[in-house]
Amino acid sequence: MRFLMLNWRDPANPKSGGAERVSLAYLEGLRERGHEVSWFANDFPGCKSEEEISGIQIVRGGGSGTSVLMARRWYRQQQPFDLVIDQHHGIPWFAPWWSKTNCVAYIHEVLGPIWDAFYSWPVSAFGRWQERWTHWLYRNVPFWTPSESTKKALHANGVRNVTVFHNGTDATPLPTLENKPLNQPLRLIVVCRLAPNKRVDHAIEITRILLQRGFPVHLTIVGSGESATQLRQGANRPELAAHITFTGQLSEEQKNAALRAAHLLLHTSVREGWGLNVIEANAMGTPAVVYPVGGLVDSTLHNETGIVSPAETPQSLAECLVQLIKSPEEYERLRLNAWERAKKLQWKIVRPPVCDWLESQAAR
Repeated sequence: MRFLMLNWRDPANPKSGGAERVSLAYLEGLRERGHEVSWFANDFPGCKSEEEISGIQIVRGGGSGTSVLMARRWYRQQQPFDLVIDQHHGIPWFAPWWSKTNCVAYIHEVLGPIWDAFYSWPVSAFGRWQERWTHWLYRNVPFWTPSESTKKALHANGVRNVTVFHNGTDATPLPTLENKPLNQPLRLIVVCRLAPNKRVDHAIEITRILLQRGFPVHLTIVGSGESATQLRQGANRPELAAHITFTGQLSEEQKNAALRAAHLLLHTSVREGWGLNVIEANAMGTPAVVYPVGGLVDSTLHNETGIVSPAETPQSLAECLVQLIKSPEEYERLRLNAWERAKKLQWKIVRPPVCDWLESQAAR
């Protein structure tokens, strides 16, 4: 069979993230089954128009506003595909109306409030409106998503057929769960793109609150992005500077080592499709404390593998941390459960049913 993924970014794009990592993993699974797999994406400065990554044909063309036309033009010159995977990131590719073959829509999260994090009114309001309109337009197209939260949001926008497959992780769980007592200072970590929707400034405020309440703490921030300078300025205050470290981008090995050393992962995003770094942390024996938002309430099982704070405020999450500091036995229970769950979310377990489903969609 022949499969095509349409996504604004590809794995080599400097702005690629978790969506591209999991997309690549699924396409690698199809390739390993002997299928032909292609990926069309926007171009970026210095990129090749075509290359191969992990045995997958990567084709690039156009940018915002033009890549759909470029994809359509390129598509008409190819042999027929059995399935086109139209990946949505706020704006889709409208492939069901020009590909003339089987299509599924792949979406990580319904952006909703994320529009407000990047754009001011009225652009944010228009973004929300067009997203709802797009989902209604796609209402009869089969959707594939990683979380029940996104499924509910899609149903609310009129989509009828949504299949959920939790994401896998590249992080191999520790062979044994190491001893990691909650000694001082409390080691917290954030791993994400430093972008407005991630609200890393909330993690910095959480650190300030804990210090103010007399709890020794150190926060490590892993990642890069457009908010890096602003966040560094916010952390460069006399009472905070010695307690916060920015590492920038790390290799997978270095990132896993940092997650392994931390007591807890913090995730204060506006919304996620799943929260891949939560499971990566869990694999390293580190539970997460997260905001009660879509995606994070799916990757973190409250009071089982981590803690979901009652509210989306630094004060609320800081109080959760205080309670956990006072209950080391509860921390150990969460650590064990998180580590065990990460074992069940390895690609060798997660990927086969997804590939089966994609093959069934291609055979429609």
